[in-house]
Amino acid sequence: MIELHPEFLTKNGQKEFAVLPYDEFLQIQELLESLEDLRDLRAAKQEEDSPSVSLSEVKNMLISNSIL
Repeated sequence: MIELHPEFLTKNGQKEFAVLPYDEFLQIQELLESLEDLRDLRAAKQEEDSPSVSLSEVKNMLISNSIL
């Protein structure tokens, strides 16, 4: 877990912004990128069971339909 040390900027007594040390920002950015990669990997694995058509099959279909 990343330990954060934010400083809060307030407006009218309410917290408006959180400012982080740059190193902590980079750690969060790297974590978010890893999570996005994991989400993409899971989505790709779900698509493995989907029907697919090879490039050569597509070319043959286009040729047989006089498109190519």
